[in-house]
Amino acid sequence: MNSPQAVSVELTDITKTYGGQRALNTFSLSVEPGEFVALLGPSGCGKTTALRSIAGLETIDSGTIAINGEDVTDQPTNRRDMGMVFQSYSLFPHLTAGKNVEFGLRMRKVGAGERKERAAKALSLVGLDGHFDRYSHELSGGQQQRVALARALVTEPRVLLLDEPLSALDAKVRVQLREEIRRIQTQLGITTLFVTHDQEEALAVADRVAVMQAGNIEQIGTPEDLYSRPQTPFVAEFIGLGNRLAGVAGGGQVEVLGQKLPLLQPDVADGPVRVLLRPEDVELSSSGMPGTVISSSFLGSFRRTNVLLDDGATIIEVQHPVRDNPRPGAKVFLTLIGAAVSVTPM
Repeated sequence: MNSPQAVSVELTDITKTYGGQRALNTFSLSVEPGEFVALLGPSGCGKTTALRSIAGLETIDSGTIAINGEDVTDQPTNRRDMGMVFQSYSLFPHLTAGKNVEFGLRMRKVGAGERKERAAKALSLVGLDGHFDRYSHELSGGQQQRVALARALVTEPRVLLLDEPLSALDAKVRVQLREEIRRIQTQLGITTLFVTHDQEEALAVADRVAVMQAGNIEQIGTPEDLYSRPQTPFVAEFIGLGNRLAGVAGGGQVEVLGQKLPLLQPDVADGPVRVLLRPEDVELSSSGMPGTVISSSFLGSFRRTNVLLDDGATIIEVQHPVRDNPRPGAKVFLTLIGAAVSVTPM
């Protein structure tokens, strides 16, 4: 397969209303050529509407959509040159995997020989060598989704749009396929937008993640920025886990449970605040805040342990190495480390 020329995608002040409800509210987004951007947010935040608007599957009320500087707002879907993969595989059950992949090429009047050659290469790209003549019922869910991905890529679209493509798969297959999608996207250099409600998925694959709420973007940035430096309380709560604690800000620091931590947000006004601290920024130690273990969960490469402090009211979640395995009822000590991820006035 030839790699498509990477293009930019620009959405400016997009508004879309359904039955009086704003699905997109002056939504704007810029995607660089060859960039992989994930749209992340809860159900109903507008992320799928944004994707379908780019594809031309939704007619927007106002605003503009441009591909590589070309205004495509009023162009029909078949002229926008997009490849789209949906949550449902949408394969034709009466066609083989190869014929499913060929379908878009047939619509473009590509000759039979070239169709077969390009479809075989697309299936090879997604790891399905030898599956050309298999029907849908002979394929696993992950293989069917790979066929859908090959079908979207075989026409060499300018932009690849992925709408919750992994949500119907089991956990292990999801991880394998998301890594494959990222590998293919990097190999082809194709500009890609990926819709998901799964924060781990978005952080794992995207160059940048746009966290959406109520039809607009709360924050867009690299996965590291969103996790470590959220700009709003919503982003701080939505991305990752966190301990929510009372504190007092002052002098560029915040005092929490008797310990002083640096502020990532130096403009926080002095006074009582609500602090969010990541579980990995609390550690089990030989001294510090005393507490009692409530529960501890083994999660493969680490454990998460919930500790009730001796004040009888504060529960802290700690992420720590698996070699430490405190039992429920055990007495432990905690120390706060790192910086407060989010600080908001109370």
